[in-house]
Amino acid sequence: MFRFTYTAVSMLLITILISLSGCEDFLDEKPNQKLAVPATLDDLQNLLDNPAAISLNNASLPEVCADDYYNIEADWKGFDPFLRNATIWEKDLGTQAVNTWRNQYTAIYYMNSVLEGLDDVERGAGNAGTYDNIKGQALYYRAKSCLLLASLFCKTYDAATALTDLGLPLRIGTDFNKVSKRESVEATYSLILNDLIAASSLLDNSQVHKLRPTKAAAFGLLSRVHLFMRNYPAMGQFADSCLRLNNKLLDYNTLKSTDTYPIKYTNDEVLILNRITVPAPLNAASGKVDSNLYRSYHSNDLRKDIYFRKNTDNSYRFRGGYEGNGSFFGGQATDEVYLMRAEAFARAGKKDEALGDLNTLLEKRFKTGTFVPVTASTAEEALELILVERRKELLFRNIRWPDIKRLNREGRNITLVRKIGEKLFTLPPNDNRFALLVPDDVVALSGMEQNPR
Repeated sequence: MFRFTYTAVSMLLITILISLSGCEDFLDEKPNQKLAVPATLDDLQNLLDNPAAISLNNASLPEVCADDYYNIEADWKGFDPFLRNATIWEKDLGTQAVNTWRNQYTAIYYMNSVLEGLDDVERGAGNAGTYDNIKGQALYYRAKSCLLLASLFCKTYDAATALTDLGLPLRIGTDFNKVSKRESVEATYSLILNDLIAASSLLDNSQVHKLRPTKAAAFGLLSRVHLFMRNYPAMGQFADSCLRLNNKLLDYNTLKSTDTYPIKYTNDEVLILNRITVPAPLNAASGKVDSNLYRSYHSNDLRKDIYFRKNTDNSYRFRGGYEGNGSFFGGQATDEVYLMRAEAFARAGKKDEALGDLNTLLEKRFKTGTFVPVTASTAEEALELILVERRKELLFRNIRWPDIKRLNREGRNITLVRKIGEKLFTLPPNDNRFALLVPDDVVALSGMEQNPR
């Protein structure tokens, strides 16, 4: 019987002995916690405030597999075998994808522990707000981890096949004895949506720290889920709900391109922080931004200087993440939400509204006095402009990979190409390799069905 992949953290979770070294002051200021069963709302909040397990472990595989970068052969040969294979979409990544699988299910286990712990706390008039907020946080993060896993290990959502396509094993409790089996893609996305709908009703919009989700973040993630599902009307509705709560944008004219990392994590656009650790193929030394992508930015577009820094070989590396350091941004920000609402408007034939959102964003990205609003003759033309800007704005946020998957289901025919030395590697549209193999040991221990190859 398979005892799932997060057993190593079980004792940690029953004791709330949490190490938070290296995080922001907010998370460092913890009491000296003794071994104890989590029994209070403070205990449960402390479980949620463990960034090492929950918010700083976002998988980098979606970016390794995407097409916004390239590696030279000498660097590529120095990567460990798993990362070499991942960059060129080798068919068999089953054994070494285990870290990505384990880390996200560890986070899910934490969330399930919190939700079960709440069952033992009486909710009353004096603690209802805190109780609901903790439950909303746990549901939000469970949904976020499931969505990340689905973007990697499942086919993209297609209403015509979602009931039969292989989804995730859905863990909604902490019982190790429950045998894991894969549910459908439909069931997977239903759990994600149900968690987020509940979270949006439980969370408020106050935020002690940007690592804690809010109602706006829940609406923003609901919009992203519907984007991945290609339910564009719902995407637009939830994007609008998010922006009604927080529509702030960062004016890039206020940033200093001479700073090592010009964008700070405290900026107004950030709805919630989540960090993606940068793997070897994408680090500053070896990850070179696609040259055509770099050239697509207008000379007056401040992102060209804010996002990128020139290498000694005249290539460019990315340094524009919203974490304020060398990590990539795996959270949510209002720039993404503006682009989702703009796309929803365009797909609904509302050209002027779509361009309004797009221009509101772009005006904050161009040098003062140089921005000329973009125009389009039709909603279809506006959509094309928006999709171009999605790629230019949302680099290295684990968004490009699921974007390619959902756009290819619409006939965009995006073929990924990686050149290593003189050899070309390709990933055709809708190839089975867009759903990574479940780690081999998980399949062996559980007997769950593997993705086809």
